[in-house]
Amino acid sequence: MKTSVNTVTVRHKSNIRERKALWYGILFTAPAVLGFILFTAGPMIASFVLGLTDYSVFRDDINFVGFDHFKTMFSGQDDLFYKSLSATFYFVILRVPAVIIISFGIALLLNMNIKARALFRTIIYLPSIVPAVASAMIWLWLLNPDLGLVNTILEWLNLPTSNWLFGEESVIPSIVLTTLWGIGGTVIIFLAGLSGIPKSYYEAIEVDGGGWFRKLFTITIPMVTPTIFFNTIMTIIGSFQVFNEAYILTQGGPNNKSLFYVFYLWRTAFSNTEMGYASALAWVLFVIILFFTFIVFRSSKTWVYYEGEGR
Repeated sequence: MKTSVNTVTVRHKSNIRERKALWYGILFTAPAVLGFILFTAGPMIASFVLGLTDYSVFRDDINFVGFDHFKTMFSGQDDLFYKSLSATFYFVILRVPAVIIISFGIALLLNMNIKARALFRTIIYLPSIVPAVASAMIWLWLLNPDLGLVNTILEWLNLPTSNWLFGEESVIPSIVLTTLWGIGGTVIIFLAGLSGIPKSYYEAIEVDGGGWFRKLFTITIPMVTPTIFFNTIMTIIGSFQVFNEAYILTQGGPNNKSLFYVFYLWRTAFSNTEMGYASALAWVLFVIILFFTFIVFRSSKTWVYYEGEGR
């Protein structure tokens, strides 16, 4: 009898501890949950509802239009919709591989045992914290087709010059070039991944007579694939959301060749005050980013290596 009473007492105390742990968990997660509901989930739901209306800032009446905005986009009635998508996809296709390859290459160099390595790392990272407007002003001067330093150097070397930001064919590659200025954050993340590779792996390759090339493709790249995966995801998301460059450098020109999707969304919402249509545009962008993120996640099972788990 005494044993059963003790068992009931222990269970009761255990239940009290579990309830306390539950309430403490709710208490400490409440700020994050409330922040998500108020600042993320709430606005998303509101934008979806507004996307089904013809809401405009300067009109009192709001009419429900259903999926008419989406029909306008995909039926071709809004020709700027497809132009902005085309410009954005072109930018993403050029920028994502460039950022990943160049930042990984720089990280490999900065991971070597060289003098003043900390100084070089600082120099590479500094441009990423320069304000966007200041960077844009610098690049506008550098890429000026008449007085810019880049064309001046090309002329001095007897190489062909370019219209850069002012040419229809060259504007997006030029914008990609300007964004490579700020890849320091991606380089730092790659450096963190490289620093986590055990040196014993490289020593084993050296014992077998392997050189730098073999180390790169049998040790470095496989071990850094989780970092490559993360940087790829973040670069894709950031590239689809490109705005500052179009707003500051080109205003979507010339001839709407750099009319990136988010810049078009912003112009629709705040210049044309068509908030309902802009909300619908935002949801299309959300679905596009979600789709490509899902594709990369699904493909990661075949090429991302996690130590201890295999492929």
